[in-house]
Amino acid sequence: MTSLEEAETEETVTCLHMTFYHPCQEDKMMFRCLNFCKREQVRADEMARFGRDSNLCHYNLMDSRVSRIQFALQFYRKLNSSEFCFEIKNMSKKTKLIVDRTELGYLNKIDLPWKCIICFGDYQILAEMQEGESVDYFETHLHLAEVPILEERCLPSLQPVPECGISSSLFPSPGKSPIEIDENES
Repeated sequence: MTSLEEAETEETVTCLHMTFYHPCQEDKMMFRCLNFCKREQVRADEMARFGRDSNLCHYNLMDSRVSRIQFALQFYRKLNSSEFCFEIKNMSKKTKLIVDRTELGYLNKIDLPWKCIICFGDYQILAEMQEGESVDYFETHLHLAEVPILEERCLPSLQPVPECGISSSLFPSPGKSPIEIDENES
């Protein structure tokens, strides 16, 4: 047998890509302790914690407004499935965590969507999961965004847009209020 035939099969690793943005990053450098552009391994049985306490969190945000542990990610495999997922849990008593449009209070948790935006305070984090097979560990790959993630991704605003495509709030007209018209009326 050749060494290639004897070599173990290389298994792929689940990787969570996270892109961070804060409007004051340039001035306050709150991401200075994060290791950008290099994949880091995390054991599957450990929680990935994000916050300001370096004794409790592997991913430190240098900001006094951030909780000691802001949120935690738990890697797991779905029951009766080979699919791996992450669960996100808000660990902050003071700040709500928003995952896409779902608001999480203290100790609330949900499955992290494959691609989503996590927000708290002025922080915006784009999380994207890349599937893998390893059961022993996963990887994180952190990136820094120079522009707001919510603007860059052109996510739909929470404001409704009329069918004509022009928002009346852009062109205020005094004394006029919206009128509801049945679509069958002319």
